[in-house]
Amino acid sequence: MGMLERVRPVSWFKAHAAEVLRNVAEDRTPYVITQNGEAKAVVIDIASYEEAQETLALLKLAAIGREDAREGRVRPARDAIAALRERTRAGQ
Repeated sequence: MGMLERVRPVSWFKAHAAEVLRNVAEDRTPYVITQNGEAKAVVIDIASYEEAQETLALLKLAAIGREDAREGRVRPARDAIAALRERTRAGQ
């Protein structure tokens, strides 16, 4: 079943919530829930949600890294590794 076949009105969703949960858990295809003909929500399985959150976190880290590089907030890897080693020794 494709994504377009899983666009449903909220009234249908209310009557079939258990079926929706079972389907998204089995095949990981999301449902788009509409209200007054407008998409309002997406129902996805928890594994897909967690994967999406991890991806967003990685993308945010990459964006922060790019901004740091653009602003000159960088140092050579050799210096960063030496600082980490020093911290490790000091913490022992």
